[in-house]
Amino acid sequence: MRSRPRLPDRVALVTGGGRGIGANVARALAADGFDVVVAARSREQVEAVAAEIGGRALELDVTSREAVERTVAEAGPVELLFANAGTGSRDARAWETDPDDWWRTFEVNVLGVHLCCRAAIPGMLERGRGRIVITGSGSAYLPGPSNAAYAASKAAVWRYGEILASQLEGRVPVFVISPGLVRTDMTKEFPDDLPWTPPELAPRLVSQLASGRYDALAGRYLHAEHDDVDDLLARIDELRENDLNTIRLRR
Repeated sequence: MRSRPRLPDRVALVTGGGRGIGANVARALAADGFDVVVAARSREQVEAVAAEIGGRALELDVTSREAVERTVAEAGPVELLFANAGTGSRDARAWETDPDDWWRTFEVNVLGVHLCCRAAIPGMLERGRGRIVITGSGSAYLPGPSNAAYAASKAAVWRYGEILASQLEGRVPVFVISPGLVRTDMTKEFPDDLPWTPPELAPRLVSQLASGRYDALAGRYLHAEHDDVDDLLARIDELRENDLNTIRLRR
C-alpha cells in the first residue's frame, strides 16, 4: 500500500482497528500521513493491519481503565482519536437478554468510548490540538426492529458525543458518525437485500474530519453515505439556526 510520508506528531489512535470499519479507517489515515496506532483485543489482527500500513499495534480492551490509559500513553501525542470499538448482543427480545450480555454491550460501546476520550483529551488540550471521531449507528434513531442493547448503547454514545462536543467547543472538535450499514463480522448474518453502504465511505468521512476543514460541524450527527460534509459546511448557518443533523425531539 502506498502512503504519504509520516508527519511528526500526527498520531491517530484507532480502537477496534483489527478488522472491518476500524481497519479500513486505519488504512485511510495512514495514507493521509498519520502515524496510526491500531488497537483492539485481537492481537494477531491489529498486528496484521499495522504491518500492512506501517503503523503500530497495541492490544487493548477498551473496558479497562488501566489498559486504555496505558495505550494512550504508549501511543504518544494523539492528534486524532477514532473511538470505534463496538460490540452487539444477540437479544431477539429485550426481556429475555442475559443481563451480563446486556451490560457488556454498554461497557464496550459507551464506557469504552468514555475511557478513551477521558484518557486522550487532557493531552489534546495541553498541546492545543486534537480531534475525536466516535462511531455511532443508525440504530440509535431509526424506527423498526433492532437489537435493544446495541440500539440503546448507540443512542447513549450519540448523546455523550454531543455533550462532549459542547463542553470542548473551540478546543477539541468531537464528531459522532454513522458509517451506514457496512458488511462486517457483526453484520455478516444479515440478509443480502438490505441497503448496504459501500465500505469506503466511512474511511473517507473520517479522513475528511481529521483534516480540520470541517471543524464547524463538530457536535453534528454525520452519516457516511447520506451526508455531504462539503454541502453541510456551506450551509452551516442553516444547520445552526434549525438545529439540523441532530437526534432531537421536536415539538
